[in-house]
Amino acid sequence: MKVLHLLASPFFSGPAESLTQLALAQRALGHEVSVAVDRKRTSTDAEELAVPRLQSLALLADVGLELSVKSSPLAVAKDIKTLKGLSVDVVHCHFSHDHLLARWGRPKGAKLIRSIHAPRSVRRFMPVADGWTVPFDALAKSFSRVMVLPPVVDSKFMPPASRTELRRQLELPDVPLIGMVSTFQSSRRHDLGVAAFEQLIRRRPEAQLALVGDGELLPVVKALVKSKGLSARVHFVGYQRGEAFVRWLQALDEVWILGLGNDFSARAAAQARACGVRVVGVDEGALPRFSDVIVERRPEAVALAALQSERRQVLLESQRAIAQRVLDLYGATT
Repeated sequence: MKVLHLLASPFFSGPAESLTQLALAQRALGHEVSVAVDRKRTSTDAEELAVPRLQSLALLADVGLELSVKSSPLAVAKDIKTLKGLSVDVVHCHFSHDHLLARWGRPKGAKLIRSIHAPRSVRRFMPVADGWTVPFDALAKSFSRVMVLPPVVDSKFMPPASRTELRRQLELPDVPLIGMVSTFQSSRRHDLGVAAFEQLIRRRPEAQLALVGDGELLPVVKALVKSKGLSARVHFVGYQRGEAFVRWLQALDEVWILGLGNDFSARAAAQARACGVRVVGVDEGALPRFSDVIVERRPEAVALAALQSERRQVLLESQRAIAQRVLDLYGATT
């Protein structure tokens, strides 16, 4: 089967990481799989560009699509014509721009699949599709021929051989270490995390907080931490990619996921679980599926949860199993 994934974003963030793992798993099952991304935007002040990562994995589809929400009407028309001329069995769309493009440019005989990654993508009137994926159970009732697509977690996410030794290498103290691993934007609620941490250290003064990521609100959060006198206890470690991100996640005792962005599959929670890290989350998207405890969005509730130690047994589905279920969805859409 020849599968083309469309992702109208230039960034290797949000759904892009899980999509890449899905494509690799589909390829490992014997299929020809490639990924087309936004080729118009070629620079970024934050995050990581997707093109170099996909090129290194031999997944990048070099088929002449600009595939950008910033495209001119003329470029969109050209993309429709280009897509229509391709020879593929499945076009799997991941964003609204992709779906609209494929609605008018679907190659002859190809099946059209749409993945919804966040509830805001669901609209009253949407282009047709042969099958759908959604990131959590409650969203599935809105569609027919649908499957819940969990995050596809890279096998490199695993518990460390020695968390103590890893912290030594990262120059971290061997104390209770909590983390937040997300872009600094309002939906991720770093302000709530800082307020909760301020309450936590009244009961657990040795605890420290590691904030992994970058984004437009980074200076605001740094100023908030400084104003509360927490600078000595809070580590801003910047954007981490690849093996470095895995190491930082493995170093944590607990991760707080207090809001989701454009990927409601709760990928970071699943990755943390795979690394043996306790997960405290809020009731959004698939977070209840992967969290050890769900809390209200109040500092005292988050701090109280961090003082507990309860853990849940959660089975993480293998990459191969998830990929096969998606392939089965392709086959079922006749």
